[in-house]
Amino acid sequence: MDEEISIIDTKTRNEKIKNFIIKNNILLISFFSLILISVISFYSIQIYKDGQKEKLSNKYNGTIIEFESGQDANTISLMKEIINQKDSTYSPLALYFLIDKNLLQNRDEINNLFNVLINKTPLDEEIKNLIIYKKALYNADFIEENELIEILSPVINSESVWKSHALYLIGEYFYSKKEKKKSKEFILKIFEIKNANEDIKIEAQKRLKRDLSE
Repeated sequence: MDEEISIIDTKTRNEKIKNFIIKNNILLISFFSLILISVISFYSIQIYKDGQKEKLSNKYNGTIIEFESGQDANTISLMKEIINQKDSTYSPLALYFLIDKNLLQNRDEINNLFNVLINKTPLDEEIKNLIIYKKALYNADFIEENELIEILSPVINSESVWKSHALYLIGEYFYSKKEKKKSKEFILKIFEIKNANEDIKIEAQKRLKRDLSE
């Protein structure tokens, strides 16, 4: 008797499942189609991104090869194009190349390119902080103290690994202006940071002992 009841229950469940599938056939097809489209779209986007990255890599490396072989007529324009692609890897590298090779003389133009990286490019937070620091380093000899501190503000008001570098740069800036009190104030802050860079701490200690011990 129990076996017969079990067989009946099984048949009933199977019938219910069959009826559900029949009634919801279109809904189920749409659901699985949506999943399939989502999967295809994801991989298509990833393939596209990988392809774009490869193109940018080839463009960057090709530009450097041409520059080093003396074919440098288009170096600046090509590197600027790469920067404006807002790629997290090759856009920063392109700007560093322009600066390191001293290919751009216009500071406003260089600062605009820095801003493309800082404000418009999807970067890891610490990479972004490094670029902010590099922007400050690039401008330090030409700007007033309030401008320098404003540039470095996101870094010195964070727990960034570049915070000690930023404070040391400001300290050195004030020292170069013969403002020893302000210089000492910023350099001392380095020793309050738990993750302060060891090399920076050594240089800061030297500066304190040699020039700011009063």
